[in-house]
Amino acid sequence: MYAVVFHAHQKLDKVAYRHLKQLAPGGFFPNIKQIIHFEGGNGPDGAKLKRQIDVEQPWHFIDPHNEKDTKLEKQIEYHYVQLVANLKKKDEVRSAFEAAWLAHALVDGLTPAHHYPYEEELEILRGEDRNTRKGIAGRAFIRGDTLRQSMSKSMKLVGPKGLITNHALFEAGAYAVIAPLKLKNAMPSPDDIAKFQNVGITIEFKNFVREIAGFNIYDRFCITGWTRGLSQDIKQQLAPRMVKIITLAWYAAYQEAAQASI
Repeated sequence: MYAVVFHAHQKLDKVAYRHLKQLAPGGFFPNIKQIIHFEGGNGPDGAKLKRQIDVEQPWHFIDPHNEKDTKLEKQIEYHYVQLVANLKKKDEVRSAFEAAWLAHALVDGLTPAHHYPYEEELEILRGEDRNTRKGIAGRAFIRGDTLRQSMSKSMKLVGPKGLITNHALFEAGAYAVIAPLKLKNAMPSPDDIAKFQNVGITIEFKNFVREIAGFNIYDRFCITGWTRGLSQDIKQQLAPRMVKIITLAWYAAYQEAAQASI
């Protein structure tokens, strides 16, 4: 299932990169192969599967209605600043890393399944902090006091309608909808670019998150499963915004770095 998620991010990155190259033809920016290298096993999702000890795992969830939930915003701001700094130095490898991780965080922040209070539900089920889970087995199994309790808790995690099951099926289904799209309508307009430059990455990201949250896509999915209406919302509302926010962030970083070198 993680492989599907990897491909979803790669698809969106590739479309955003094509749009970026139209906005900034010939300018310095790492090529798409370098950026894609830092998706998959070298990206945030890959880091979650590694059995790292005492390392906080990337966590790209956000509450659209809680102004105090700024953890993801801070990650986005960090990667944006680092992308600008490395574009100024024309460091292709580090710029590619920051571009990929920035795009990944932006897309996860817009993903409706990442607006669900997943962390709270997970900690209630597991009775421990999320960072104690290591590897695939550590994510799919909850140890209880007895075998029956272990099985019961684990089924609430990975059984039908389980916490992880719903999340994974939503993201896999969303990718199936997005995969064939051309997304030419996701090219930022001059007005989009001017607004982004005026308000900055954090505010515009939050604006996009609230817009997507207004469609209640994930809540509807958990109740009804995939429907024609949900698929249309993915095609017409979610996917274009995902590509647009990546393109805007990359283009703003490119412009900022280019202006500094003049």
